Amino acid sequence: MTASSVEQLRKDGNELFKCGDYEGALTAYTQALGLGATPQDQAILHRNRAACHLKLEDYDKAETEASKAIEKDGGDVKALYRRSQALEKLGRLDQAVLDLQRCVSLEPKNKVFQEALRNIAGQIQEKVSYMSSTDAKVEQMFQILLDPQEKGTEKKQKASQNLVVLAREDAGAEKIFRNNGVQLLQRLLDTGEPDLMLAALRTLVGICSEHQSRTVATLSVLGTRRVVSILGVENQAVSLAACHLLQVMFDALKEGVKKGFRGKEGAIIVDPARELKVLISNLLELLTEVGVSGQGRDSALTLLIKVVPRKSPKDPNNSLTLWVIDQGLKKILEVGSSVQDPPGELTVTANSRMSASILLSKLFDDLKCDAERENFHRLCENYIKSWFEGQGLAGKLRALQTVSCLLQGPCDAGNRALELSGVMESVIALCASEQEEEQLVAVEALIHAAGKARRASFITANGVSLLKDLYRRGEKDSIRIRALVGLCKLGSAGGTDFSMKQFAEGSTLKLAKQCRKWLCNDQIDAGTRRWAVEGLAYLTFDADVKEEFVEDEAALKALFQLSKSEERSVLFAVASALVNCTNSYDCEEPDPKMVELAKYAKQHVPEQHPKDKPSFVRARVKKLLAAGVVSAMTCMVKTESPVLTSSCRELLSRVFLALVEEFEDRGTVVAQGGGKALLPLALEGTDVGQTKAAQALAKLTITSNPEMTFPGERIYEVVRPLVSLLHLNCSGLQNFEALMALTNLAGISEKLRQKILKERAVPMIEGYMFEEHEMIRRAATECMCNLAMSTEVQDLFEATGSDRLKLLVLYSGEDDELLRRAAAGGLAMLTSTRPSLCSRIPQVTTHWLEILQALLLSPNQELQHRGAVVVLNMVEASSEIASTLMESEMLEILSVLAKGKESPVMRAAAACLGKAVEYGLIRPSQDGK
Repeated sequence: MTASSVEQLRKDGNELFKCGDYEGALTAYTQALGLGATPQDQAILHRNRAACHLKLEDYDKAETEASKAIEKDGGDVKALYRRSQALEKLGRLDQAVLDLQRCVSLEPKNKVFQEALRNIAGQIQEKVSYMSSTDAKVEQMFQILLDPQEKGTEKKQKASQNLVVLAREDAGAEKIFRNNGVQLLQRLLDTGEPDLMLAALRTLVGICSEHQSRTVATLSVLGTRRVVSILGVENQAVSLAACHLLQVMFDALKEGVKKGFRGKEGAIIVDPARELKVLISNLLELLTEVGVSGQGRDSALTLLIKVVPRKSPKDPNNSLTLWVIDQGLKKILEVGSSVQDPPGELTVTANSRMSASILLSKLFDDLKCDAERENFHRLCENYIKSWFEGQGLAGKLRALQTVSCLLQGPCDAGNRALELSGVMESVIALCASEQEEEQLVAVEALIHAAGKARRASFITANGVSLLKDLYRRGEKDSIRIRALVGLCKLGSAGGTDFSMKQFAEGSTLKLAKQCRKWLCNDQIDAGTRRWAVEGLAYLTFDADVKEEFVEDEAALKALFQLSKSEERSVLFAVASALVNCTNSYDCEEPDPKMVELAKYAKQHVPEQHPKDKPSFVRARVKKLLAAGVVSAMTCMVKTESPVLTSSCRELLSRVFLALVEEFEDRGTVVAQGGGKALLPLALEGTDVGQTKAAQALAKLTITSNPEMTFPGERIYEVVRPLVSLLHLNCSGLQNFEALMALTNLAGISEKLRQKILKERAVPMIEGYMFEEHEMIRRAATECMCNLAMSTEVQDLFEATGSDRLKLLVLYSGEDDELLRRAAAGGLAMLTSTRPSLCSRIPQVTTHWLEILQALLLSPNQELQHRGAVVVLNMVEASSEIASTLMESEMLEILSVLAKGKESPVMRAAAACLGKAVEYGLIRPSQDGK
């Protein structure tokens, strides 16, 4: 019986293959393999599956199937030939030729094999010739680039471009490396010509990318100090290219080879940890080196931020962080305490101090115990004291700059520094200085200190009058605007609590109006206007300020333009203001009983501003969208700067989620590039930020065409964030939206279904099929229905001892019509692709017949059709099942449906009756119907 079934399925597969239905043929061969075929039959079926995969252009699977056939029968010449075809397509010509030689030896007169062997030999010869000619081309490119007579010519430019393109391929990079390429690239770097240096650096990126031994060899030839020093050149493009090269080198040393050139890796024995420390040591030296450009210093800080701290707190080894703190904390503080204007010993940019603050914060957060943190505090305090004591006024200014830097970074260290003797007193005293530079330093320190709870009361008591005086009487806008920000911070101390107002009624509106005025003033430099945004970031806790701000189109336009400028330190303030305007911060509704209890106990109860109600928030979102907030945020996400911290990413994710809350707004977000911007936010940042971004992605995927929203390969990147929302720590709404989005994706293509399976989503989706909440249960069932189109999921339903089929049958009889539709659709799909499941349906529940009859009697056409397809599949699968069905009321139901109007249900019912006639179970009536 089994042998007969295997033979029949194989024949069915052959017929389907001839008709061009390769997927159907593949299914037939797979079913035959599951019926206990003999080793000889297994070899035939595996080689037939290989033929299907070749036609479907899935060459990896074709090779695997052919190899399985050869394992069963080493002399299977067809399997050998098919494996050679797959290997040829995969580019593994050396292995393909061996299989073809074996084919020719088994069948020497076969002209097909002989021709194939000649073709592949020709390809191998061409490849050898090409590789030989590549050597000549590489040599020729370097000759042109190093020829002084070719200076500035188009020929030289083309040679440099070709060299960079060649290095992007691993084989090309290896060719350059083996042809003395690093030494020749060193000569290009030594020319000092920006174009040649750029070509050399970009070529070196290809050579070092994901290749540890080539990276070490390159550093050995060029010298670590030489490579790092290129960061400090004045030419910004060259400095950025050097930064990219160093990042690639760090990745290669830290992670080794991901797809190394076979046979080449490991040729040089290295100690990656030592090489890493040498590179980092050179970067730390560069921070305090006189003559280094501000851009170069910023790049060095960016690299240290990316490389030094641990990627995950689960990694127990933070030795690199401890080493950097001991060796380089003083150097980082040197940058943090430097001033941009007037220029000091060290050249810095507007972003240097913020980058230093972020690096200090990352290092501090990477510490594991109190002893390590205490050492960090001690080193910071000693540095501040060294400037504060015995260095005069200039020393005090450097000390206060350092305190400001710490307050913006590791605020615990900043708070400790504020408590040092004389620090706060110096801040207050210097605020009254007549020198603008001294006032700037003192006022900024005061502003940063005002944000810290421990010092806010001290400043409220001692600094408010001083700040007001500076704001009203100051002659310089740079001082007035900073004083205003200090007042904004103190004025917003109550947050969103309407009942906690620090200043008189209307004062915050006046402060906000002045901030908007400065923000819109193009005559003021971006660095100073940034402080106006800082002020608005605090004042927009007040709903009245929010309302006026979103009504001011000029202010919104100025805000978005500033966010796209080179002034990167403004990003966090912009994101904070947008979070406040959209009310996308976390705000839990207080328990009414606890509120009553608090009132009875005469305790303070937070109050919501009337203009923070949902209707006002929705109106503000509409105005922000109309002003172009999405395009501005998209530019912010693209920023390659350490200022785009995990916290900043979280704020942007919150705003995006608020923007896509309403269905009608999602098209605008997609049209302005919001879908593309959300992907990096969902994959990197804080856990909360990633979850918010993933939820926004889910909303977009549910209501828009995913292929339009995430074109090309980007659609596959959406799967992982969506699957992350299925974890139990996410809310029910997030679970539901993720399931709905995955349902849409699973219905698009097999490749997307495979991606969902690869992310191990199926067990979680199955878990939600048992969820008590009916909407989540239904969404999970719908998702599983679409995933059932994949062979792997069908295998799970067919597995011995599985209750998955039982659940679908039972759900097909539930009261929830949408759940029934999803479950019945899954049953129809599974019984069509896996006929063996038809015989198991009567075994899973005694109510199976009642459930199928209820589907056919449903007034819903979709349910009727799905039920009719299931019954038809069962009738076609076995005459025994057909007999059971025809002996029940099912015969009468089918007869009625078959006489109805022309429809899919009528045709399916008629087909069931026709098959029953064929089995001899029933006879047609006298009129032949």
